[in-house]
Amino acid sequence: MLKIVTATVAACLLVTAAAAQEAISLKKYVDANGFLDVQALTCAQLADTYQEDADALTAWYSGWYNGLAKKHYFDYTKGKEAEHEVIVYCKAHRDKKIIEAIAVIFKDERAKLGIEMK
Repeated sequence: MLKIVTATVAACLLVTAAAAQEAISLKKYVDANGFLDVQALTCAQLADTYQEDADALTAWYSGWYNGLAKKHYFDYTKGKEAEHEVIVYCKAHRDKKIIEAIAVIFKDERAKLGIEMK
């Protein structure tokens, strides 16, 4: 019995380690000047990167959209929820661009709140 448990735990650790090794740093997608084209990044790139990179990128998008809306504050809880929803959407729609995923999530959130989109 102990051998089965040990083997199961070892297998789980190997799968976890393999998954962690498969993550791709967003640095891979920077241009010669060190910039990311945030409008060109795909859901697959977001889904396949490290959590820290995904966090940084989604925080950047949040700031961008809040800036466009002339908002000077950040709702941390809603931001984390939206980040999670974007990542979940991106994992299921790897061929979409991240900005398309954000638009879907924003539209869904507004619909839940009864806000009509133009």
